[in-house]
Amino acid sequence: MKRHALLVASVAAFASSLIIARAAAQQGAFRATVQTVPVYATVIDSAGRLVPDLEQKDFEIYDDSKKQELSIFLTDVQPISVVVMLDTSGSMTANLEMLKNAAEKFVIRLLPQDRAKIGSFSDKIVVSPTFTSDRDRLVRYLREDVDFGNPTRLWDAAWVSLDELAKETNRRVVLLFTDGDDTDSRQHSLREVLGRANAQDYMVYGIGFRSHVMGTITKPDPGLKRIATETGGGYFELKTTDELNSTFSRVADELHRQYVLGFSPAVLDGKVHKLSVVVKRPGMTARARTSYVADRPK
Repeated sequence: MKRHALLVASVAAFASSLIIARAAAQQGAFRATVQTVPVYATVIDSAGRLVPDLEQKDFEIYDDSKKQELSIFLTDVQPISVVVMLDTSGSMTANLEMLKNAAEKFVIRLLPQDRAKIGSFSDKIVVSPTFTSDRDRLVRYLREDVDFGNPTRLWDAAWVSLDELAKETNRRVVLLFTDGDDTDSRQHSLREVLGRANAQDYMVYGIGFRSHVMGTITKPDPGLKRIATETGGGYFELKTTDELNSTFSRVADELHRQYVLGFSPAVLDGKVHKLSVVVKRPGMTARARTSYVADRPK
């Protein structure tokens, strides 16, 4: 029975990925302009389940508390460029293989139009050489080139991820995993990374993990939740390795089931504006970035 259930689940997952892939093949990446502010929104119900079938009339968006008229509403799958950046510091020694297995679950759910790099950080920061849609190549790098280190350069690694994505034309995403505080960043802080991510429209997903090391329990850096929340990504804090596979898979699923909302700002004043996305259906909430910079035309 277990083997039969596993087969049924595998077939269902494969069929779902085919449906998403076909949708993606029919739709290119959304291109923002200086007149349009794009907002990617993930909607969940009261039980935490994704809600993929809403209509434009179900949403309201506010710029500095002023309701805006939606000029863009898309439900098509939007291709992504993503850096999967993994904490491989000493506290992850016992769990590294399980982390690799979970990251592989994310990689194999990427679609043909997606592009990715694999990165790792400890006392050093290493990133695979090129963006690619070749999932086998990404898995091979994950298995053969991701290794242990010592301290945790979390925010330096996040900044490197933004650098890597800077020239990508797809939606730009960082998937950041850590089991501890930043202990050794030498060049950049949470404030700098968050400021850049907000100003240049990067989405950060955070997966925090509580490791058990020599009788103590590590806790992920609290800044990870903050940057994920403010940039519109999701934040997941895990207590056991049993949650790793499902969480990495959930992130991949979310990224391919988001709504694209767009509006034309009334003023381009070069200032930071607060954003709020409201779902009008009861029991549903939207997760989206909380600010944008109203850049003046160059």
